Amino acid sequence: MEDYKKKLGGLADKLKNEPPTTPIQEVHPVKEAPSLKEAEAQLNVWIPKGLLKKMKSYGLENDLSLKDINILALQFFLDNKLPAVNDQLN
Repeated sequence: MEDYKKKLGGLADKLKNEPPTTPIQEVHPVKEAPSLKEAEAQLNVWIPKGLLKKMKSYGLENDLSLKDINILALQFFLDNKLPAVNDQLN
């Protein structure tokens, strides 16, 4: 038992006196490149539950968020319908 205590004591002294031999990892944050992102605004709408379920399943299948689906749908609608609406107003 005494021999065991001497070994433990010797180990503690050895750890205190010797510098660590393994390198210490340094963590440096990755600098994020500034992205030119358009300012966002909030849009709240009520839609039928069936349409919401279709959107959610489409998002799961295509790895898209509901926000992404809404943006794509509105862009598609406006790109295709806007000229027709302008013609009707004139």
